[in-house]
Amino acid sequence: MSASQTSDVPTLLVKIFGKDRPGITAGLFDTLAAYSVDVVDIEQVVTRGRIVLCALVTKPAAGTEGELRATVHSWAESLKMQAEILSGTGDNRPRGSGRSHVTVLGHPLTAESTAAIAARITATGGNIDRIFRLAKYPVTAVEFAVSGCETEPLRTALATAAAHIGVDVAVVSAGLHRRAQRLVVMDVDSTLIQDEVIELFAAHAGCEAEVAEVTERAMRGELDFEQSLHARVSLLAGLDASVVDKVRAEVRLTPGARTLIRTLKQLGYQVGVVSGGFTQVTDDLQERLGLDFASANTLEIVDGKLTGRVTGEIVDRAGKARLLRRFAEEAGVPLSQTVAIGDGANDLDMLNAAGLGVAFNAKPVVREAAHTAVNVPFLDAVLYLLGVTREEVEAAGLTA
Repeated sequence: MSASQTSDVPTLLVKIFGKDRPGITAGLFDTLAAYSVDVVDIEQVVTRGRIVLCALVTKPAAGTEGELRATVHSWAESLKMQAEILSGTGDNRPRGSGRSHVTVLGHPLTAESTAAIAARITATGGNIDRIFRLAKYPVTAVEFAVSGCETEPLRTALATAAAHIGVDVAVVSAGLHRRAQRLVVMDVDSTLIQDEVIELFAAHAGCEAEVAEVTERAMRGELDFEQSLHARVSLLAGLDASVVDKVRAEVRLTPGARTLIRTLKQLGYQVGVVSGGFTQVTDDLQERLGLDFASANTLEIVDGKLTGRVTGEIVDRAGKARLLRRFAEEAGVPLSQTVAIGDGANDLDMLNAAGLGVAFNAKPVVREAAHTAVNVPFLDAVLYLLGVTREEVEAAGLTA
């Protein structure tokens, strides 16, 4: 029966709630089947062993509604459950135009922050149509299906609220595109890995403090990246090339990195990295993790020694955005279907160019400019922004 056919049809909303057990859904519809009703809608939720089952059905033949009500109540009482039956007309009211998915991450997710997000959605003109949990560990992630307001103003309003109350919120438009193939491109240093690669090299050269200071200033946007890159690399002149293998062994993946990549690949996504670091490390990561794309700067090595220079095209702030576009073209994925993840000022152009830019444990200037921010130390939390649940990841055996 179509929506137009049910718009003026008398209907009954049958609500059952109580302790969950096998057979409740089948039992309710077996009971209703005796009255030849049609099913218009069903919704079922189980929370901590308690079930709420709602069935919207057409009214039975004249003169039998009272019997149906009595039979349903009797059946529910036999299971020590409660039943509520409401008369009405037609189906659910149509959802408003403008539909979005709002994902909220909390560590923990408090009642106060949830109230604040819900209130801001309402104040923006949105209606919450449905809420469900995506993950309970290592963070609590819930998704709100919202209608009635456009995605961009909703994203702006919730970004302000999220920063104030200390939760992470992502807003993406609803539609089939959410299930389409995507390209995910991420920064490497302090995003895919926990380290700054140049600082690992610097530790072997005995100039770690000097390099770290310049790196921090560059990431805050206080220095031009290319100038700072040349200044830092020059301090590595004379290092034996054997140090490359040592640095590769020292690199630590961010918690959840393997899970993120394995899950994305299982979903058919393509995954790449762009880095202001060095191909001597990113090439190894590409091979180890099965990445589709990788691009970075290259340390010049002559006669088995680092020269203190880099060769080839510099991967800087503008370069990362350019590479995102190049990867998207090679992958056959529209730019609107790309996701970029990064933490520093030199990631901003890439984050803004992507369909969804995620600031991962980022500097304030990056958090304020990105589409959304993730401030928990688990890279696989990005999956929840894409609507993937923790249960789906664990069921596929993809956690690492």
